[in-house]
Amino acid sequence: MEDSMKDRLILILGIICVIFFVGMAGSCSSAARIKAARDKEMSTRLDLEEKVAKAAQNNTAYEEKIIQLSKSFEEEKTAHEATKKALLQQQLMTQSLEEELDKMTKLKDTLEENLKDALSGKSKAKR
Repeated sequence: MEDSMKDRLILILGIICVIFFVGMAGSCSSAARIKAARDKEMSTRLDLEEKVAKAAQNNTAYEEKIIQLSKSFEEEKTAHEATKKALLQQQLMTQSLEEELDKMTKLKDTLEENLKDALSGKSKAKR
């Protein structure tokens, strides 16, 4: 009977060992899946952090370029205003000179008429 008890005990211990082995294999498999998922997540995080860092660097470069373009725009705007003022002054001078030319032309026409009248009066007087 003792042999049969020993055989039963060995059988029960063998079954328990098989159950623990299956549990251990399942646990190792689960741990491997979890590790693979964690490694994938870490890889994704690192990629995203690199993208964020690159975007921040690009953002800084774009901000500097915007500041530079704004300064350039303000300089161009100031130059444009100065040119606009100079053009207005030139237009006013041109208008003034045209008015003066019109006055001179009218005066010349008047003088020519007076000269014609004077010459025609002299030629009548000579006859």
